[in-house]
Amino acid sequence: GFDTAVAVATEALDRLHTTAESHHRIMCLEVMGRYVGWIALKAGLAGGADAILIPEIPYDINKVAEKIKERRKAGKEFSIVVVAEGAKPLSGEMVVRTVVEDSPDPIRLGGIAEQVSNELEKLVGLESRAVVLGHLQRGGSPTAYDRIISTMYGKAAVDLAMEGKFGNMVTLDGNEISSVPLEEVIGKLKKVDPEGDLVKTAKALGISFGD
Repeated sequence: GFDTAVAVATEALDRLHTTAESHHRIMCLEVMGRYVGWIALKAGLAGGADAILIPEIPYDINKVAEKIKERRKAGKEFSIVVVAEGAKPLSGEMVVRTVVEDSPDPIRLGGIAEQVSNELEKLVGLESRAVVLGHLQRGGSPTAYDRIISTMYGKAAVDLAMEGKFGNMVTLDGNEISSVPLEEVIGKLKKVDPEGDLVKTAKALGISFGD
C-alpha cells in the first residue's frame, strides 16, 4: 500500500544519509509515483531530504544546485534529493525509459534521477550518485496502517457486493470508509497541490522544489 511504499522510501533515505555524509556526496533517490509526486513528497519530508522534485512542480536544476551550494557554504558537504519518476524540468519532459507497444500502459518512466544526478555533479562540483528503489517499494512487510485499512476496504467491498451495489469503488474519506461510482473516478489523478499544506511545510523547513 501507499503507506508502506512511503515507509520503504523513508528508510532508504535514512540509510542514504549515512553514506552521503561520510563520502561527501549528493544522493538522488528515484521513487515511484508515475505522474504524481505523493511518495516523493511524503518520504522526502519524513526522511529529511534537502530537495524534492515532483511532477506537479516543474523544476529549475540551477535552483536545486543553488540550494546545495548554500548547504556547502554552511559546512554541509552532502545533500539528499528525492526525485519522483515523473518529475520534469521547466523546459523539458518526463524521462521515458521505454515504450511498450500494444500495452494498456505503454509509457515506462525511469532515469530522471540519473539525469538530475549528472547535472548536479557538474553544477555543484560534488560527486553525485543516483539510486532507484524500483519495485522494492511494492514488497516487504506492510505497515500496520496498510494492514488495517486493507482489511476495512475488503469488508466494505463485501458489503457492497452483498447489497448488489456493483460498479463502485471503496474509498477513505477522512477517517470514514465510503464508496463512489467508478465512472466518477476512472481516468482521474489525485495530484499534489503545489499550494497545499504538505508543500508549504516542506518549504518552511528549507526544502527546495526547484521552483
